[in-house]
Amino acid sequence: MTHQNTETDAPYYRQHVFVCTNQRPADDPRGCCHAKGAVALRNYMKDRAKELGLADTRINIAGCLDRCEFGPTVVIYPEGVWYTCRTKEDVDEILARHVVGGGRVERLLMSPGAAAAHK
Repeated sequence: MTHQNTETDAPYYRQHVFVCTNQRPADDPRGCCHAKGAVALRNYMKDRAKELGLADTRINIAGCLDRCEFGPTVVIYPEGVWYTCRTKEDVDEILARHVVGGGRVERLLMSPGAAAAHK
């Protein structure tokens, strides 16, 4: 069920961007997005989205998305597109090409089969 904005009869947000900020113990062999700078990247992404006027896109913190080895992990819905996002430049490219332009950032895409090694 999609929640609608009663004033415009449109969804509140066109897209949701989830950035994993999960923190694991320092000795965890899988690593974690938090230790790879995910909080700073999420904050930068949120600020940039605001600067770009992307009021129809929500930038959210997420708990573990179970792709720790590939992180920091970003997933964008409703498309369900998964990215590895490691730098501010990656954030800028995702916002410009995917969120604004509707395309994909091929070099940052996680393959659908990028399952966690522990499974």
